[in-house]
Amino acid sequence: MSPVVHKITTRNARFQQWHAMLTNRNKRQRLGAFVVQGVRPITIALDQGWAVEAVLFDADRRLSEWAQNVVATAVGERFALSRELIAELGEKETDAPELIAIVSLPGDDPGRIPVARDFLGVAFDRPASPGNLGSVIRSADSFGAAGVIVTGHAADPYDSAAVRASTGSLFAVPTVRVSSPRDVWAWVESHRAAGVPIQIVGTDENGDADVYDVDLTLPTLLVVGNETAGLSAAWRDGVDRLVRIPMTGSASSLNAANAASVVLYEAMRQRLRQPLSDVPGQVANGVP
Repeated sequence: MSPVVHKITTRNARFQQWHAMLTNRNKRQRLGAFVVQGVRPITIALDQGWAVEAVLFDADRRLSEWAQNVVATAVGERFALSRELIAELGEKETDAPELIAIVSLPGDDPGRIPVARDFLGVAFDRPASPGNLGSVIRSADSFGAAGVIVTGHAADPYDSAAVRASTGSLFAVPTVRVSSPRDVWAWVESHRAAGVPIQIVGTDENGDADVYDVDLTLPTLLVVGNETAGLSAAWRDGVDRLVRIPMTGSASSLNAANAASVVLYEAMRQRLRQPLSDVPGQVANGVP
């Protein structure tokens, strides 16, 4: 039997809820969902088992095979929207998306982030730009980080700009929000007590060591500061090491997302150069 499809051609109450999710963080929290568009983000969300509450599609076009498959197999409700309405939700005046997903918000529990003895993670302190936050999540995914923690009053990882900038990595890398560095320290201490000696490494142009001189093959939480103010005083006092990225040009610092990418790449480079048998918590040829 064909799935039930609800047709929407006016800006009714349901449409207004979806639209509010795009622009209003409090509404996203209250409704417990956010808006996702794009083939890659939606595909990764489905592959990673995220809960899709609804699938919205363009009623005025022939859907691609991919979109038809999503509509046919999605667990949530299905809505056919007029071209004008789906373009509005897609935040595009032209080239309306053929498909949009309404995805449930996950919990902000640091326990979602897996921690092994080769742990690599990122804490982003008070990011102001959703785009930068999404870019950091994308880099974390690219360079093998297990998760991202957002601290303090910060941009929302479920803002549409952050979701777009992550290019789907938001759904592959657990990302959680906490109110202060104290929450992160408590989480780190719990894992240290369990036998994973996580080091906390902050980034700063006045760091006491170049990033390539610090051993990032150890379990590491990288802390990146706010785009304008850098690391808070609390974070400066709470890191184990403060590293700098050597630069030779006239610029004194990098964009926060770029700085995170450089240090994450260095961590991956060090780990790839280290023999597998020497990596804490890893095995060589299946032998511990």
